[in-house]
Amino acid sequence: MAFVERLPESPRWFIYNGRETDAQVALNEIYGNEGDSKLDELLDAHEKEKDQHVGYLDMITPSHPQFHPTMITVIGQINQALTGYGAVSVYGPQIFELLGFPVRDAEYLTLANYTSYFLLMTVAWLLIDALGRRKLLLQGSFTLSISFLLLTLFGGLAKNSSKLDIPTFVPGLLGTIVLFIATGAFGIGWLATVWLIPTEIYPTTARSQGTAISVIVWGLANFAITFLTPVMFNNLSYLIFGVFAVSNALAGLWTWLYLPETGGRTFEENQSFFAEATEAGTWRVKKVAGGEYAVFKYPDPEGDEVVDAETVPLLRRLEDQVPRVE
Repeated sequence: MAFVERLPESPRWFIYNGRETDAQVALNEIYGNEGDSKLDELLDAHEKEKDQHVGYLDMITPSHPQFHPTMITVIGQINQALTGYGAVSVYGPQIFELLGFPVRDAEYLTLANYTSYFLLMTVAWLLIDALGRRKLLLQGSFTLSISFLLLTLFGGLAKNSSKLDIPTFVPGLLGTIVLFIATGAFGIGWLATVWLIPTEIYPTTARSQGTAISVIVWGLANFAITFLTPVMFNNLSYLIFGVFAVSNALAGLWTWLYLPETGGRTFEENQSFFAEATEAGTWRVKKVAGGEYAVFKYPDPEGDEVVDAETVPLLRRLEDQVPRVE
């Protein structure tokens, strides 16, 4: 909270509310000498948007320009719920019991898992602007899917340990390690990223509505998962992990097919994706603009242009994310 005072207000919000001088000050704080030119760009964009009105009904109307970004927002939040971490968060002790731990040990392990979750999710602050949103989500889905497959195996071994004549603590220990890894993968990949994307794909006239839809869908999706988890516990036992392995794989597949990379681009550039998708008649990211929006853009260390982030060393990208104190 101590650093919030140092954050500049949104220049777009200032312009939207007729405070151009404040917008220029904020842009100069952010961009330095380029602030004036950025102001002209934002004023031009505002002139095009100012007479537009976008209602909630418009956003769920297939023929409306904001329907496509709204579906990305909605499916993103549903996919986050399908990662299974609503279930792990609410029913942590029961999850560890499926791995063969008694109640008290399961509660302590849940506490440790939450603590690691708190620490590991802070890594997302660095990686989200070094790897990009799309890659972070894809890597998170892959790690989670593999982790839940392994948890299905270890849960089965724990439940049948007496028949298989193996010590219960072996699958329990291995499952715990995997669950801690999965928790980190969710915290880094899926926790914050799906909240950031709606702020980058909507114009000013629809951003508050898009964010509201994001919150509502998140609440409904997590309610459904939390409500159904006890039913799955009672009927599937450790096979509940297999369900989440499949749902994470589907979330990753959808992300790879339909989620554009919004990082490293301006609002106008992200809006261009949806216009070009309409012209191309497809939502497949790889088929829009030659797959340009599947790539995370990053400032070229050797020049003034932005380039494919893959051409910039990861350590350099991480270094750039660390604030410098002058």
